[in-house]
Amino acid sequence: MQSRPHTYLFYIQYLGLRYSGWQRQKGVKTIQGSLERGIRYVLGHEDFTILGASRTDAGVSCNRGAFELFLKHPLETNDFIYDLNMNLPADIRVLEGDSVPLDFNIIQDVMWKEYHYHFAIGNKFHPFLAGTLSFFPGDYDLDLMREGAKVFIGTQDFRRFCSIDKFTDNFVRTVFESSLDIHPRAEQGDIPKNSLVFKIKGDGFLRYQVRIMIAALVDLGSGKLSLEQIKEAINEPDAKPVAMTAPSNGLVLWDLAFRKNQSFTLHS
Repeated sequence: MQSRPHTYLFYIQYLGLRYSGWQRQKGVKTIQGSLERGIRYVLGHEDFTILGASRTDAGVSCNRGAFELFLKHPLETNDFIYDLNMNLPADIRVLEGDSVPLDFNIIQDVMWKEYHYHFAIGNKFHPFLAGTLSFFPGDYDLDLMREGAKVFIGTQDFRRFCSIDKFTDNFVRTVFESSLDIHPRAEQGDIPKNSLVFKIKGDGFLRYQVRIMIAALVDLGSGKLSLEQIKEAINEPDAKPVAMTAPSNGLVLWDLAFRKNQSFTLHS
């Protein structure tokens, strides 16, 4: 982006319910499209480019993601984030940001990403929760599911835990942490008692990887899959996905970190 030599990194959060994912698409609402409209209004021109750290899918939310803004001229005011937030939809918020060196790369410099998948089991919950909580009816062996979550930890081939496309030829990823826990707000408000969160942290993730992982754990808990079958799916990856893709509405890009740590001076 040498034609726009002034580069800024911003952290962002959003509710994905109304959006067809991050990437700009003609004729539909997207996070990137909404950001670009807001930035265009605040700056008063279109001479900028933005690039996201993660292209979340339709319905996926974000607690702390990031995007890069490339400009020909430096930002002139520390009020930029405030002004931008005032011109974004209520379900998108910029948290903080600052300038970054020209050699910063928002894709290659990601050190880790963490995803949370929120869901409830048993009886159906209040419909108002459907934007951020998935539902799997029935009873499940949660202890077995917790054991299954640990199988994902390590540097492994996750070919059977993703949607394969013609652009991906390396399916090896490193998972640092993987666990199944009680939802932190279970039994608070309308969030039911049997609410859980699958947490996973790694150096990167394949398309639909987290959603297929949670679907495999649900199948494990219901008896449709065994623990050995999940282990075999990693050790013997040359086959179709081990499970269906779970719904997107429970998935949240929870946090991420970059190798080049930044100290921010602009605040919302």
